[in-house]
Amino acid sequence: MLTSIAGKSTIVTGGSKGIGKGIARVFAAQGAHVMIAARGAEAGEAAVAEIQAAGGTAAFHQTDVADWDSVQDMVAATAETFGGVDILCANAGIFPQVKLIDMSPDDWDGVMNVNLKSTFLCVKACIPAFETAGKGRVVVTSSITGPVTGFPGWAHYGASKSGQLGFLKTAAMELARYNTTINAVMPGNIFTEGLQDLGQEYLDTMAASIPLKRLGAVEDIGNAALFFASDEAAYVTGQQIVVDGGQILPESLEAIDEI
Repeated sequence: MLTSIAGKSTIVTGGSKGIGKGIARVFAAQGAHVMIAARGAEAGEAAVAEIQAAGGTAAFHQTDVADWDSVQDMVAATAETFGGVDILCANAGIFPQVKLIDMSPDDWDGVMNVNLKSTFLCVKACIPAFETAGKGRVVVTSSITGPVTGFPGWAHYGASKSGQLGFLKTAAMELARYNTTINAVMPGNIFTEGLQDLGQEYLDTMAASIPLKRLGAVEDIGNAALFFASDEAAYVTGQQIVVDGGQILPESLEAIDEI
């Protein structure tokens, strides 16, 4: 059993929906005090209500993770509400699908700001809190798309997710002086509202290409993040773990047919 994170003040960016909400639910179920940070107030408040109905502790702060002032306000609000910041789950991300021929510079910048720049901003903003606490944990939600695989329409998304892994290597060294670790979870295809919007045909095709023959659940990512946030992972930093049901393993679709 992992060391309890009960009472730990935890920020989950993009925690109002999808993987972020799954992470928030998993952490709250373990007794963490969760600050859900997201742009949409309605979805954020609904996620808080869901956690509270299950007996957990959560609050919401409306945040633009690509804006430095907004991120600093998020950290300050978390410290005021829960007495500090112990864990940062830098999860916020977008994945609009647009091929290179149609991609505008603004499309590129928008994804980079939300997915990559925000990771830097959130980590930077939390450093004083980690220093005060004498320790800290950062868990980044990256992806297999970019670092390992590619998919048409997601060049900007893949680049942002690869960038997160490049960032955490040096960040791990610099955060060590604050007794803080930073690691990344790399999800494969996880069943979320965003993925559902891509249509049933896409969902069925992706499930068929996974050795376990199903899409992952948001809790699968939450459980991996929970390990990185635990005391048992205190000597693990600058690393990443793939959570994808074996999706990246087959050489071809023929290999899947042999299972």
